[in-house]
Order: sequence, then structure tokens, then C-alpha cells
Amino acid sequence: MLVSLMVVMSLMFWLFELSMFTYTCSVLNSATREGVRYATLHGTDSSACSGPDTACTDQSPYSNVQAVVTSAASVSLHNLSAMTVTVAYSNNTAAVGNPVTVKVAYTYVPYLSLPGLQNSVTFISQGQIVY
Repeated sequence: MLVSLMVVMSLMFWLFELSMFTYTCSVLNSATREGVRYATLHGTDSSACSGPDTACTDQSPYSNVQAVVTSAASVSLHNLSAMTVTVAYSNNTAAVGNPVTVKVAYTYVPYLSLPGLQNSVTFISQGQIVY
């Protein structure tokens, strides 16, 4: 009875941690897509331009895009101080038709330290500027 109880409890804790890891991955992946969505809609033709162009008010490090990603990721129930958001405009412009990439790197901090769980997670999303 004691052995089976230990096995069941271990399995339950591992399943909980795996569920939280999967949930965090899903939230951060969605946050990355939100950042790309914001960056694609706020190109040089937008009144609130975000990009490397001189006409844009939000130039490097693109704090508006980073704020959108951080806001979307805040529902992950984790400390996001270890999260880094990198925004890159491929052709060094936010003009219509140019690609933009948002990358989120996060070191996952598990609730329980369990073997076999990867701690470093990186998400990358890319989109085309349309506005």
C-alpha cells in the first residue's frame, strides 16, 4: 500500500508539473503571436508606428511590442522577470510587405523539481507587415 501510494503521488506531481509546463508553453507561444500581430499592424503606414524607421516613435528596443508580449504572457502564472523579448525587422524597415520576427526566451521555473523536464524554452513567431 505504501509503495503504491508513493508511486501514485509521484505520478500526480509529475503530471501536475507537466500540465503547468504545457500551459506555460501555450501562453508564451500565444504571447509571441500577439507581439507579431501588433508589430504587423503598426508598420510605417500606422499613426502609432513601431519599427526601426526614423518616422516611428517606438524605435529599438520596440518597447510597445515588448509590452504587448509581456501583457499577453502575464496570465502564465509564473514570474516573467526571466523572460526576454526580442523584436527584429528583417529588412531594417517597418514598411508594408516586410517581415518582422518576435522571439521570446524564457527559463521555466518548475514548481517541483522533477527529472526529465527541460527548463529552457524559446518561442519564435514571424509575420508580414500589412498595415
